[in-house]
Amino acid sequence: MDSKIISGELKRCSTWQFALWISAAGAVLLWGVYAMLLCWFKGLNQTNMNDSYGFALWIWADLAIIALGGGAFFTGFLRYIIGKDELKNIVNYAVIIGFICYSSALIILGIDVGQPIRGWFIFWHANVHSMLTEVAFCLTCYLFVLIIEYIPIILENRRIDNIPFFHNLGHNMHSIMAVFAATGVFLSFFHQGSLGGVSGVLFGRPFAYREGVLIWPWTFFLFTWSAAACGPCFTILITKITEKITGKRLVKDNVIELLAKISGWMIGTYIIAKIIDTVYWIKVTLPATGFGLMDFYSNNPFYGIWILVLEIVICGILPALILISEKGRKNRYGLIIAAILAVLGVCINRWVLVLQVMAAPVLTFETWQMYFPSWQEIATTILPLAYGIIIISFSYRYLPVFPQEKELNPWTINGGK
Repeated sequence: MDSKIISGELKRCSTWQFALWISAAGAVLLWGVYAMLLCWFKGLNQTNMNDSYGFALWIWADLAIIALGGGAFFTGFLRYIIGKDELKNIVNYAVIIGFICYSSALIILGIDVGQPIRGWFIFWHANVHSMLTEVAFCLTCYLFVLIIEYIPIILENRRIDNIPFFHNLGHNMHSIMAVFAATGVFLSFFHQGSLGGVSGVLFGRPFAYREGVLIWPWTFFLFTWSAAACGPCFTILITKITEKITGKRLVKDNVIELLAKISGWMIGTYIIAKIIDTVYWIKVTLPATGFGLMDFYSNNPFYGIWILVLEIVICGILPALILISEKGRKNRYGLIIAAILAVLGVCINRWVLVLQVMAAPVLTFETWQMYFPSWQEIATTILPLAYGIIIISFSYRYLPVFPQEKELNPWTINGGK
């Protein structure tokens, strides 16, 4: 296959192949943008949200994307604060994935608000008693942190780096990156936690309500914990997908295995805490509100008790055991399965704390409220996927994202075949 040298000496696919790939992703992106414009110009009547579902598919996608983007702050924390030097070979990609996730989250919120031109109201007329105000502040600030962390990667482009000013700027920014990593950890702790806190303080919705420490329900801490645990699995999964598509090894096994091992222990401890929280909720919190466990797990196909088993056992305990085990994480298929399950698990957790909370009846005359999103909601939820593919494609093609790529693929250098 004809190739073209794009980033340093490394070869990339031909221009027409790249253009075809971007065009396919761009078509999906335009579909999402069309749906987004319909929502902005015609209003939220383009959705299937109603009095029962003020929070719906968009909010679930927002929470899930933010959780998966947790790989950025946790990998940065491990690399720059804890000093896991091996992770320097994947931290660039973690930053790019985090940037995509957080910018996508703000795009989704801009659609959900309905009038994004008034988004500045959140900052100028802040409701200091609202957890969502704190979430808005921290999300926005952390996105700026990710942009700052992304800039040095852009400045390492071969042509940009040849300009002395940009070369020195990139070098100096790299030298203070630990400051931004620490700032990102601080901001992420609070906005991840506050997103969980929003569910935990809903005392009128016993399915979500949790006790806790002072004003912080247990979900505050569980959301942060799960994002730090499962976010790195998403980074690993996207890295493996990129390797499959490009046909190259991009990161050495020891780097992936280190991140997988840490993620495995984080998932394991999170699941223990989640089980304790669930048991306490069943035995203490629910009886105090006059409900039992099966009041929230109906016989309908969407919210049976299977969803609890799926979240905790299959997508929690199982990936933790695989990743903690040296044999499990060294096995290529075991690693991928564990990463997929962990990602699915955190998405299910966000799903039930957004959708199942709304679906479950809380009054004696109510029934289960079912909901299916409109095509406009689906299109705008898929929009970040196409957007992410485009950002990753351009970053991989034009930027030195993976420091080990040359070493692992010598046949791509200096005209090799």
